[in-house]
Amino acid sequence: MLDRLTQQPPDALLALIKLYDADPRADKIDLGVGVYRTGQGDTPVFGAIKAAEAKLVAEQDSKAYLGPEGDMGFVHALMPYIFSDDPTRGGRIDGMQTPGGTGAVRLAAALAQRAGIARVFMGTPSWPNHAQILADLGLELVTFQHANADGSADLEALKAALSGAGEGDAVLLHGCCHNPTGIDYTPAQWDEIAAMLGNSDVLPIIDLAYQGLGEGLEEDAYGARAVIAAVPEALIAYSCDKNFGLYRDRVGALYVFAKDGEELGRVLSNGHALARAAWSMPPDHGAAAVRLVLEDKATTAQWLDELDQMRTRIRQVREALGQAGTAGALDLTPYARQQGMFAMLPLSKEQIQALREDHAVYMAGSGRINVAGLTLGNLPKFIAALAAVTA
Repeated sequence: MLDRLTQQPPDALLALIKLYDADPRADKIDLGVGVYRTGQGDTPVFGAIKAAEAKLVAEQDSKAYLGPEGDMGFVHALMPYIFSDDPTRGGRIDGMQTPGGTGAVRLAAALAQRAGIARVFMGTPSWPNHAQILADLGLELVTFQHANADGSADLEALKAALSGAGEGDAVLLHGCCHNPTGIDYTPAQWDEIAAMLGNSDVLPIIDLAYQGLGEGLEEDAYGARAVIAAVPEALIAYSCDKNFGLYRDRVGALYVFAKDGEELGRVLSNGHALARAAWSMPPDHGAAAVRLVLEDKATTAQWLDELDQMRTRIRQVREALGQAGTAGALDLTPYARQQGMFAMLPLSKEQIQALREDHAVYMAGSGRINVAGLTLGNLPKFIAALAAVTA
């Protein structure tokens, strides 16, 4: 039977990692892999996480199963940061732990499908795994344009898409720090989106994977909160892999906003059943570390400070890009207005190949760059390379 399987192409980013590692040039620049990097090029473990892990090693007395819902102390500790001072919204919000934000998105889509959703509307470009997850589940994907040519979000395209959607449909929205474009809806646009969704039968699914890396924890939650305030039901996929630096530990959560407590219990019971069949129990270590960070005021303050440093560095690089003005035929000014770790460069495959071969600048074939891979030290080389390939 196995000989019926056809060879699948390797993951493009994994192949890019191998090419970068094999490149002997000392001034090479890696803008491909989507992890945060310091000004020295490191992806460190947060000091707050180290402190929590030390406490976990000293005090954890069992490795017994927690159940498909995972560490509910972790799930509930995050809720005030996501949903504000009334995190349960009168008993209408609760959640469960998932293996990373990817697990949360997968579970949200599977839960929506079980509830009768057949089509999912999504702006493009988007994180490539979004489409892969929906295709694997057999859900129909309906796309619309996410961004305008001037580097702003195309609200009119979203409005037009939603005008043709209704019962049996969901819309997948990035909560903040859009991946891959870095182009977010403004608060005023989120208010319009929330009002439209409130007057429709479309189920909102919000992927909130980068809270705290855009404008700030409160500001980055604006879209999700606006939608929840306007609609009867929503699903929110959350990731701690970025804002706690827990990439390989796979730390995420799925939150359900339901009409009432009775419906909330039913929805989560289905979430537990789907999780049991998919991964049985989520990994515990990273989630337990986050819970310990958020249970202690000192480590919470340390985490917030480290998160501020990440956001400040990303903002510093974006502002430097914008101040450069142009690089050859490229206008770099819009990148200063965008948010988060990612941006899209309008480059051809030939130009991207020339950047790699002639200038040791590595990026995804789509033109997506990890802004955190840039530093004030390598930025002049990067801008000069862009100018060379786009002149």
